[in-house]
Amino acid sequence: MAQNTDNSSEFNAAESLLNSGSNLSIGGYAQIDFNQPVVDGERRNSTLDIHRLVLLFGYRFNEKTSFVSEIELEHVQEVYVEQAFMNHEFLPWLNLRGGLMLVPMGIQNEYHEPPTYNGVERTNLDSKIVPTTWREIGLGFAGRFDQASMKYQLYVMNGFNGYDGAGKFRGSDGFRKGRQKGAESFMSSPTVAARVDYYGIRGLKLGASTYLGKSQSSLYDGLDKDDDMALAQADSSVINIAMLGLDARYRNGGFEARGQFNVANVSNTAEYNDFTGADLGSQMLGWYLEAGYDVFHGIQNGQRLVPFVRYERYNTHAKTAGSLAENKSFDRTDVTIGAGWWLATGAVLKADYQFFDTAAGSAGGQFNMGIGIWF
Repeated sequence: MAQNTDNSSEFNAAESLLNSGSNLSIGGYAQIDFNQPVVDGERRNSTLDIHRLVLLFGYRFNEKTSFVSEIELEHVQEVYVEQAFMNHEFLPWLNLRGGLMLVPMGIQNEYHEPPTYNGVERTNLDSKIVPTTWREIGLGFAGRFDQASMKYQLYVMNGFNGYDGAGKFRGSDGFRKGRQKGAESFMSSPTVAARVDYYGIRGLKLGASTYLGKSQSSLYDGLDKDDDMALAQADSSVINIAMLGLDARYRNGGFEARGQFNVANVSNTAEYNDFTGADLGSQMLGWYLEAGYDVFHGIQNGQRLVPFVRYERYNTHAKTAGSLAENKSFDRTDVTIGAGWWLATGAVLKADYQFFDTAAGSAGGQFNMGIGIWF
């Protein structure tokens, strides 16, 4: 039997609540940032921000049925529900889930608590292509096969809001403006999200995920099925999305590394751009590699000090369709060098410097410091 190395120290917030032995579970996480842009020839003000403060509430009705929720305050004044779903376990490999759930794509969309990753800010790949934190309302199944060292998720969900009187997508940040987040979401066609994880090799975790479906459009609501002109217009307001993600995490002693690759192939973009005036690319592509070392490894002080480096490349105009020309400024490269000092498992101080470059030229840099909390 393959060894189960999916240890609880890497559980995300939802998993921690689901695996709590208490009927009522309360937790939270927070991120407080300092950011100083650096641009040649320009003076830029720094920003200080309580980026997010999240309260976690879970309730176990019985040994089979639980409820998980995350209530998020962003930038002090914006309130969101990040997760709110019910989980019923028929068997360890068959759990029924329904509600507002994270789309299981990539590493940081699920493991987004600040002490679970290096760097003050989340990776830009997980902002521009995988629009973290990406969550929608749906229904599906999840489970694990410990003898095979595998777990899976499979959900049917509402898709992105691509058009509600105006186009939502754009070349600079892809699908990000189309996230519905469970706020009076509407659906003109369902989407499918799935993920498989393998953890049978000590210290190594491998993941593969996919997202398939169309964006949603308000133009289908009340549409006369015999009105071919109106139907053609509605069809021009949606895109077809096929996204694939591969990721890996590795830890051996004090050494740790992770990497991720994402590609999103998007069809009907020429029609969508013509109809909405957008500049959405027909392919988005990105990847990153990161490595760090815990210099406190082997010292029994309960702390970690991890210098790290990350190389990140992502392009929201990897391909374009129709008359749209590729925008070279959307072909971006980030190099991040920094360190995190974990005073305890759920409390970290971070500092890093980021070098930004594009195919059109340098985009400057940014110095960041931050505090991350998770309990």
